[in-house]
Amino acid sequence: MLGTIVNTSTIVVGSFAGALLKKGIKEKYKSTIMQALGLVAISLGITWIVKNLSQSKEPLLFIVSLVLGGFVGEILDIELKINKLADRFKKSDENGLIEGLTTAVLLFCVGTMSILGPLESALRGDNTLLFTNALLDGITSLILASTFGIGIALSALILFIWQGSIYLSAQIIAPFVTPEILGQVSIIGGILIFSTGINILEIKKIKTINLLPALFITMIYYFPFINNSINKIANLLN
Repeated sequence: MLGTIVNTSTIVVGSFAGALLKKGIKEKYKSTIMQALGLVAISLGITWIVKNLSQSKEPLLFIVSLVLGGFVGEILDIELKINKLADRFKKSDENGLIEGLTTAVLLFCVGTMSILGPLESALRGDNTLLFTNALLDGITSLILASTFGIGIALSALILFIWQGSIYLSAQIIAPFVTPEILGQVSIIGGILIFSTGINILEIKKIKTINLLPALFITMIYYFPFINNSINKIANLLN
């Protein structure tokens, strides 16, 4: 767990440093910075989608995952719960914290290094990927916190739970973490990051957090029992 602890620690440090930096940024610059972050999120989302969708063997899976994931997310009303938690960290001058926090969680959790890192650490004792990820996440959290405030530090807790779960279940999930499933996760992650960019730019309010279960729907699809059952049904229909 050393790699995960280092990874989450850099996010906390970066968030506090960014929050301190925010106090020195004049109000007239904050709008432009937020617009830049929104455009960056949209650009990253498009890149992830195009890169991975062209290589996918299941080009329609992300659609089904988003529909089912959105349905589950609305039932659980995840965004409302996260908003209430974020409000405890939110100051009156911190606008759009939830968009910044969503962007942070997606960038930190939905990535090859964030998934393979805990597996490498648990199975081989190699923390190289997590240490590399820690550096990148620390810089990213500093930039996000300089715009959205100290609430970005909440993403460290979410990342710890995410990577910790992968670390503890490494022996079970390692065989299923194939390039195909990583690609599908990246497609949905790209769509969610894209939608976060739209929220930041205030083009349209999208409940991005309520779509997060789509990531798990995709993973569940690749469980051998479920995948084999779906294939059998598909063959019968054909």
